[in-house]
Amino acid sequence: MKADYILLAVDSPAESANFYQVVLGATPIELSPTFALFKMNESTKLGLWSRKTIEPKVVVDAGGSELAISVDDREQVDALHAEWSKKGITILQEPVAMDFGYTFTGADPDGHRLRVFTPEGI
Repeated sequence: MKADYILLAVDSPAESANFYQVVLGATPIELSPTFALFKMNESTKLGLWSRKTIEPKVVVDAGGSELAISVDDREQVDALHAEWSKKGITILQEPVAMDFGYTFTGADPDGHRLRVFTPEGI
């Protein structure tokens, strides 16, 4: 058994796919009116499923969980923060040192939280 798919309920898979193309620097491997799929690495895929067609129906809003993206060092955290800010991506938390490492948090068009971090002191 493998946990290798992340599924997010989104209002518009096409709009969200455009957003994640910018964030991930990749094109979707599948795109339909109700679903988009990205290969994030060799074992993990990100699915964007239409909130109107997902089954069972989603009963909570976005923002209660995070998609975490690890990078190698603080410089990469700062560089991604600057890049995302320049591209107009909503920043929820500026770069900061926390218990687990150096991090910032952004949001996608549906309010899903995206945390970029480098682990420190673990």
